[in-house]
Amino acid sequence: VQLQASGGGLVQAGGSLRLSCAASGRSIRSYVTGWLRQAPGKEREFVAAISRAGGSTYYADSVKGRFTISRDNAKNTVYLQMNNLKAEDTAVYYCAADGRSGIVGTTDYEYWGQGTQVTVSS
Repeated sequence: VQLQASGGGLVQAGGSLRLSCAASGRSIRSYVTGWLRQAPGKEREFVAAISRAGGSTYYADSVKGRFTISRDNAKNTVYLQMNNLKAEDTAVYYCAADGRSGIVGTTDYEYWGQGTQVTVSS
């Protein structure tokens, strides 16, 4: 599967952005799909994930209540709606996919898209 992330940009604190991850080559329903991020000088970290069936979602504590992951099966695309953005959300965001259910919460995904930069000004 190939993944293409988009939607990043510059936003003021308190604002919103929606990231998209378009999959090609195979149905996104075959994978757990996640969003991960890496800030300058920091390790890559888990942000959110959605199960293969799409019925379960998972979030890092730092984004719970502010971020929402969703999927459009017809478009083979996963989204990350980010609301009430904070300066500490500034990072390169990556979408990733893996066939293993146990991958949730980790950063060890098999397939990766290119990153998209999110910058939140305070």
